[in-house]
Amino acid sequence: MIDKPSGVSEQELRRALDQGWALRLDELHYAPVGAGSYHWTARDHRGDRWFVTVDDLDDKSWLGDTRPQALAGLRAALDTARALRDRAGLGFVVAPEPAGDGAALRPVNPRYAVAVYALIEGSSGEFGPPLAPAEQAGLVDLLAALHQVTPPPSAPVARPALAQREVLADALDELDRPWSGGPFSEPARALLADAAGPIRDLLATFDRLLPRLTAAPHQVVTHGEPHPGNLMRTGDGLRLIDWDTVGRAAPERDLWSVLAAADGTIDGDAAHRYTQATGHPIDPDALRFYRIRWALDDIAAFTSQLRARHGHTADAEAGWHALQETAADATAAAAG
Repeated sequence: MIDKPSGVSEQELRRALDQGWALRLDELHYAPVGAGSYHWTARDHRGDRWFVTVDDLDDKSWLGDTRPQALAGLRAALDTARALRDRAGLGFVVAPEPAGDGAALRPVNPRYAVAVYALIEGSSGEFGPPLAPAEQAGLVDLLAALHQVTPPPSAPVARPALAQREVLADALDELDRPWSGGPFSEPARALLADAAGPIRDLLATFDRLLPRLTAAPHQVVTHGEPHPGNLMRTGDGLRLIDWDTVGRAAPERDLWSVLAAADGTIDGDAAHRYTQATGHPIDPDALRFYRIRWALDDIAAFTSQLRARHGHTADAEAGWHALQETAADATAAAAG
């Protein structure tokens, strides 16, 4: 996130870190990186360095419909990440450090929650560009290991239904009237009007495949978003970050993008590598389902952002560019 959250002051955040983790900070700097959460880097009075993540509970629709539900869902997700790292022995899982009361995160105020991570030395990837073959193979190996662990009791079920289906339906029903939330509302409406046909086609395919995925017999612990932007390259190898989407689901929830070749087909070598490691044959329909779900989820999220009240901020501009990309992806997915 580029812009700082409007509902959290530095004083509030420092107090939450002191009360929750006994962190008395000499330095606290906002880090305009990533998407979906707000981040700071910190150094405490002992010289230890930390990565601080703040989540807006109003922006976690897949975790719950209310702030208390989203807080409980986020806590379950981060507890699962800790269990995968500490009990299942998956050292590539980047999980938060427990607060003084053992909690994985704590509220900053009713709308925002904070978690603390040890700062990792390394470089992060970027969403979009494909991985080099060696890194793709490494990621396949990580997912194969993840998918074979016994699910921790805290692991939530990642329901395949769209969390913001009504948001998308309302937007498609209101393409014939002005959107007045801010400077990007009308451009977003025009863009969706042009892509409405492919989006409705994707929704129809999604609805056709949904019952099968809902009843999928083979479910594993999935990360949810193992794209290059959630990979850290460190001296100890690849690490996976951002576990707020963790959940039990069909393996293809993780694999649809990882197994994609440059031309959009399934990479046969990567698929064979995964099947050899796990014994699970890849389901092409499940891959297609989760590719479609990703596109629809993104369109719903960015449309919601740009229909709501907003100014010409860096985050709004980023949302507009992202909507353009996801609308193009939806058109390609409908064609393919």
